[in-house]
Amino acid sequence: MEDSEKSEDRNKAPGWLSYARRLQTIAQAGLTYSENKYDRERFKEIQKIGAEILREYSSLEKEKAEDLLESEIGYPTPRVDVRAAIFRKGDILMVKEKINDRWSLPGGWADIEWSLKENLIKEAHEEAGVEINPRRIIGVFDRGTKDEEALSFYGIYKIFVECDFISMDFQENIETSTAKFYGRDDLPNISKERNTEEEIKLCFEARNKENFEAKFD
Repeated sequence: MEDSEKSEDRNKAPGWLSYARRLQTIAQAGLTYSENKYDRERFKEIQKIGAEILREYSSLEKEKAEDLLESEIGYPTPRVDVRAAIFRKGDILMVKEKINDRWSLPGGWADIEWSLKENLIKEAHEEAGVEINPRRIIGVFDRGTKDEEALSFYGIYKIFVECDFISMDFQENIETSTAKFYGRDDLPNISKERNTEEEIKLCFEARNKENFEAKFD
């Protein structure tokens, strides 16, 4: 199978979103590296076409679509989202998000100047009031294109890490309303933008295998 066929097979994004992403990638890279005035004007026009596609097929207004694309500067790369799979007595810790009343593993966008381990510890403490010991990577997945139920305009790498539970003192905060441990077959209403049921069950699989090999796509 050719590389292009592999890409098409794994990309479940609707055509319009794929086109908008590709146009933005070309425009953003061009604006980053080109010093020619006329080339930059062409890249700006490409960016506006991408914004028009977003406006036409999504709920974004024209100005917001343009602002979204223009706010992205530098060479286009995936964003990084970290998720802590925290286990206690065979159950996994999940937090209920205030934004949609759905559940996810503690985590969020990785902060610059923080290591993966430090980001996990910070997010777990902020969202669930829990102290943890991150142990090993479970998987790294491209969620910006692969999952048709949680599509994003941006490329997103999701990193799931198995963590040991140390202690917990949950306090309601601006992001989460409660935190609770769940079994593999008793999962709550999941926030699919943050994590899918398949990803969470992979975390359980890793927990039950001493020699689990990290997954990636």
